[in-house]
Amino acid sequence: MPAVFTPSENIALLQESATIAVSQRAKALKAQGRPIIDLSVGEPDFPTPEFIREAAAAAMAAGHTRYTAVDGVLPLREAIAMHANRAYRGLDPVLPTEVVVSGGSKQSIYNACTVLFGAGDEVLIPTPSWTSYYEIVQLARATPVAVYGDPSRSLKVTADELAAAATPRTRGVMLNSPCNPTGAVYSAEELRAIVALAESRDWWVLSDEIYQRIAYEAPAPSVLDVVDRRDRLVVINGVAKAYAMTGWRIGWTVAPRAVTQAMTAFQSQVTSNANTIAQYGTLAALTQEAEAEAAIATMVAQFRRRRDGALAILGASSDIRLVHPAGAFYLYLDVSAFAARAGDAEPGFAFAQHLLEHDNVAAVPGGAFHTPAWLRCSYAAPESDVLEAMRRIVKAIDGR
Repeated sequence: MPAVFTPSENIALLQESATIAVSQRAKALKAQGRPIIDLSVGEPDFPTPEFIREAAAAAMAAGHTRYTAVDGVLPLREAIAMHANRAYRGLDPVLPTEVVVSGGSKQSIYNACTVLFGAGDEVLIPTPSWTSYYEIVQLARATPVAVYGDPSRSLKVTADELAAAATPRTRGVMLNSPCNPTGAVYSAEELRAIVALAESRDWWVLSDEIYQRIAYEAPAPSVLDVVDRRDRLVVINGVAKAYAMTGWRIGWTVAPRAVTQAMTAFQSQVTSNANTIAQYGTLAALTQEAEAEAAIATMVAQFRRRRDGALAILGASSDIRLVHPAGAFYLYLDVSAFAARAGDAEPGFAFAQHLLEHDNVAAVPGGAFHTPAWLRCSYAAPESDVLEAMRRIVKAIDGR
């Protein structure tokens, strides 16, 4: 008799990433010849800037293809510390020894959760939020606690709402601004109030700032902009989104030295150093600033053009409510009007399925982000595709 696989308790609650599942389904339909417009992917559709690719090639040619220090090559950690100190004005400047470079910001978040939290701990997660936060907290054997934001505030949560959701077991709060999936951006005042609450309760604050450079009306503040101490703060960032380097898999944490040491020890047993060649490409991204700023400005301008065009089309429907996307590259739509007619208990799933099967548009149901009445559409896709998809969405919601 064949052996029966029984998952260990480590992954008993683990679920596949819904965003990846939708993307794979869209690719499969495309392979079958369906003209799918794929708005499911959280990945810039631009090539990695040439100067970064050239730096990686030069690193290979120079023989930088061996192991590095587990926490990353020193010049890269120095560059990350320098960027952090431009925002942080406390008395304890960020040092390279307080930086850990990892295989993407997802690994950085996992490292942090694993060393900070454990069984019996609760972590507050403003919701809707990136689907992996909940899973990563559970993999650390802690309990994710969803705290729901109000649509009138772009689904952002307040310090008072976090305080109301807390228990004696609360050990931390996960922040993300600009937000995935909503595109909302927390103001400096909102971040300051949340950090003050966390300090008063001795909570850890994990701030995922991977979309910080993609903001439209005004720069998105970092948590480092609003604090003068960081003894219970972990800032996560990387080059995937702003530098169009998703496949390079480089992220990092800035944290107190004791936390950094623990994360380095943990990473040494799991993956060791991040990809060496990609580290040198990232070093170029952070140090060749004139080229980097020009590339980011070009990408952000194109994202904004797509966003504005999409908003103009969606504004034609009186039945569509959405979060104003001040950053990132997502539209988050309330599609409950469609589901009310369809009689479905999970509006986002019903609408996403309808879009894919009838309108050849792939988007992610809001249930993936713990808000089942909503739908996430990425505008990290060609402008013509984004605008055509919006027209189809309006027709589907309005029942035309």
